[in-house]
Amino acid sequence: MVQKRILVSGGAGFVGSHLCERLVRQGHDVICVDNYYSGRKQNIAHLIASPNFEALRHDVTFPLYVEVDEIYNLACPASPRQYQLDPVQTMKTSVHGAINMLGLAKRCGAKILQASTSEIYGEPTVHPQPESYFGNVSIMGPRSCYDEGKRCAETLFYDYHRQHGVRIKVIRIFNTYGPRMQPDDGRVVSNFVVQALSGAPLTVFGSGAQTRSFCYVDDLIDGMIAVMETGDAVTGPINVGNPEEVTILELAQQIASQVGVPLGVIHHDKPQDDPQRRCPDIALMNTLTGWSPKIPLNLGLERTIAFFGDRTRSNDNVRVLT
Repeated sequence: MVQKRILVSGGAGFVGSHLCERLVRQGHDVICVDNYYSGRKQNIAHLIASPNFEALRHDVTFPLYVEVDEIYNLACPASPRQYQLDPVQTMKTSVHGAINMLGLAKRCGAKILQASTSEIYGEPTVHPQPESYFGNVSIMGPRSCYDEGKRCAETLFYDYHRQHGVRIKVIRIFNTYGPRMQPDDGRVVSNFVVQALSGAPLTVFGSGAQTRSFCYVDDLIDGMIAVMETGDAVTGPINVGNPEEVTILELAQQIASQVGVPLGVIHHDKPQDDPQRRCPDIALMNTLTGWSPKIPLNLGLERTIAFFGDRTRSNDNVRVLT
């Protein structure tokens, strides 16, 4: 394999740290860029001693001048709890960050991948969601800073491609879980696992009949790299996620069972603009790359539970969420 110089923005985050780890293991020269707003130094601490890894504290809303061959643009808080803390900054990170990373790619002649999101589909009226579906997104709700920021970033990617010939890839990531999720990020898998390990009731928003599809992080990283390695004619958007749909109550039951505790549930009101169904159509991804997720939910949860169990035993700032 030819060694490449690869920049990962948001590289100290949950997904970004796994991507950096994989790229370092493949022998590439990796620059991790993060301002540590939602990323954590602990996620990349084990990589610091690697001679082909470099961590750079930087906010992508400001220009960056380095020399790279490829860019993975992951910078943006991804959980509702995190991105709603500072919605204006969330929008700036998506939009200004995309402009700055695209400008860097244009100057370097680098290939650049945008980590977009299934949230651009909003409350979908088409199921499962294909890339051709334009979405049903509120422009004024509490989630709009993230949803519309990512939609705008996609537009910028295609405009830079058409106007400046920048080599782009756009993927739409569906729910992903695994080790290094933050215990207090408000996402359903981390919430349920931390609560179950603590013996607390599991907090379900709404009836629990709403569905999601959960992709283990290792499968996602396989998919991201597979898309980056496609030819320049492939630009996307491309859905990357697990097409197996489960209800939130089914997820709660499975996590309680795997942790080995009785299932107890507390219902809270469903958050505004929280979609009722979310599931990817991954036919395009499979056709272009041959990729499909391989790790079943029970195995992925087993690894995730083990990660949080270790953190709980070490008392590493794990809080029970209600």
